[in-house]
Amino acid sequence: MITINYVINTYLLDLANIYLQIYNIMSKKDLTLTSVKIQSDLFEEFKVACVRHKFSFQKLADRAIHLYLTDEDFKRQIHNHNNIEL
Repeated sequence: MITINYVINTYLLDLANIYLQIYNIMSKKDLTLTSVKIQSDLFEEFKVACVRHKFSFQKLADRAIHLYLTDEDFKRQIHNHNNIEL
């Protein structure tokens, strides 16, 4: 059963993400818009964690890509990580 707090947090996170996307599109010309499909259960857990820790998918993507390109240990860990069950 979904709690009211979860619904409110999810709604606020969605609004914040929309605002950030609009802000990024309008303020930065050097961004590339991508589309990815992510497992629903993982993304739902991630959205809740983002609200708790004031983090975003944009930050995760930027930082993960940077680490992938600059840190061989991180790249190796990503390549070898196959279990995505929570």
